[in-house]
Amino acid sequence: MATVAAALQQTGRGIATALRSRWRVLLWVSAAVALFNLILPVAVLSIVRKPPDFITFNPWLRKLPEYLASSEPLARKLSFVTQMALGWVSADNGGEGIEWGFIIDVPTLARVVATSLVFGTYFALWSYRRDMGAACGVAHPAARPAGILGAATSVFGLTTGPCTLAGCGVPVLPVVGLAFTGLQSGTLTLFSTLSRISIMVVLALMALAVVWFGWRAGAAPERAGPLAQRAA
Repeated sequence: MATVAAALQQTGRGIATALRSRWRVLLWVSAAVALFNLILPVAVLSIVRKPPDFITFNPWLRKLPEYLASSEPLARKLSFVTQMALGWVSADNGGEGIEWGFIIDVPTLARVVATSLVFGTYFALWSYRRDMGAACGVAHPAARPAGILGAATSVFGLTTGPCTLAGCGVPVLPVVGLAFTGLQSGTLTLFSTLSRISIMVVLALMALAVVWFGWRAGAAPERAGPLAQRAA
């Protein structure tokens, strides 16, 4: 138990040190991933299906504070809020309904935030470890492959990540599946299942990489700290 506790402390110390030193990397990567997640589905659907006709936020959001302060049971409030739609983008199909709709709800926003922070933390740690090696005059042969692998994993995760949709056959599809929304419902359901599995695998792998980088970064924080400031 003592060994596990020491390893956890070392990992946490390394992650905290790297994020303090590379907070700009964390912010820029997280923001880029979040924008990618929110913009790409709309861009793909606009090109493949039809440009959007309607973009709005949920007008009921202004009543959310009043609802949270009401006498409604807490369980019912949580059930409603955790599934609430925050905004949506949609395109009509000539008066017969919705051609497609991209919905930003609470689960979608939570997934986007979690994905963005995991990728941002990974690249902040990768940048920290790479620069520490350069500052110490020690070459890290794994630095470049780790960066390339992280970039490839990011692209794979973002293009297979699930999107909450309307009018596309199934409620959730991966970004790469948006171009094939005319397929049979069984095929679209398979796309949806693979999308959910793939994003879980990607996030698990990136989280493990964050833990590994954090453990390595926390091995000698006292020696690395001044070098981190010079390399920043």
